Amino acid sequence: MTEEQSGPKKVNLADAIRQKLEQKKNGGASGKSGSFQPGSVQKMKSQNNKKPNNQRRRTGGS
Repeated sequence: MTEEQSGPKKVNLADAIRQKLEQKKNGGASGKSGSFQPGSVQKMKSQNNKKPNNQRRRTGGS
């Protein structure tokens, strides 16, 4: 059993980030979280959701 496989063990933040970076460099194929599948590509939604400022219209404007 390696350290990663030993279960819920306290790991400091720096070590966790270092492990994540190593997984990314190595292709991430051996990552614990299988949430990202390169095969299932989803279309990105537009993030432009800022409402226009309609204060002038509400207050009767100049």
